[in-house]
Amino acid sequence: MMRNSKQIVWVLFLMLVCICKQTIAQNEDYEVLPKESKYKHAKTKLWVNTYGKIRISKRLYWDAQTHFRFEETENTPFLGQVGQLYNRHALGYIYSKKVNFSLGGVLRLNFNTDPLSEDRNLVPEWRIWHQYQFAMPVYSATIYHRIRIEHRWTQGFEDNSEYIFRNRWRYLFRAKIPLNSHKLEPKTLYVAPETELIMQSGKAVVGSVMEDLRLTATLGYILTPRLTVAAGGLYSMGQDLKNAGEFKQTFTLRAHLYYSPDFRRVKNKLPAIHLND
Repeated sequence: MMRNSKQIVWVLFLMLVCICKQTIAQNEDYEVLPKESKYKHAKTKLWVNTYGKIRISKRLYWDAQTHFRFEETENTPFLGQVGQLYNRHALGYIYSKKVNFSLGGVLRLNFNTDPLSEDRNLVPEWRIWHQYQFAMPVYSATIYHRIRIEHRWTQGFEDNSEYIFRNRWRYLFRAKIPLNSHKLEPKTLYVAPETELIMQSGKAVVGSVMEDLRLTATLGYILTPRLTVAAGGLYSMGQDLKNAGEFKQTFTLRAHLYYSPDFRRVKNKLPAIHLND
């Protein structure tokens, strides 16, 4: 009887040791959430963007976007170093003057901006994206609702780093309000407040579902029906992927160039639509 009791005690002891080891391993794999939310130091960035809407036919257009994104260094705010280069393209379909859709791909080049890192300096990021945009005239202004869904493959800068798949769910609300005219036409100065909520999902997303909340104010000028320039400021915040209790912040200066060439013959052209945004 005593012998059986000792065997039972040893079995229970071994089970306890295994449970403790498993618990320690789990704590090592997952970052512990802080007791209170933490906001990281706000980074400063500069984005220079071009947006092209190239008409192909009565209903189709080519959406060509190139973004140059810079971020601070220790001694230089905003324009310190190259952070990312975007090359986003899509085939768009004009459903009506106020509704259009897009489907395409993205190649984003991510640069390692950590001065202490010994890992790779550059890694590619791949995306498939589709977009649904709706325009609404309100008095002299125009309101835009944009839904964009992205399927993205990202990897770290470490050698042999595996790709992580995530989905991004984006909703943007924008208003374009003319300041010196009754409508958005050439030689018109306009202001464009906007907000965008970006959510994410995927196996790697544990709690950090709000990737970004962006608040933007932009001042633009319509040079011609085919060319517009704009600039403004952006504040954004969102949860860190590694720890949902930590929030990253950025202050970004943005400059935009919108162009929409149309090489079709005049008789094949439709009336102007809300594409230049």
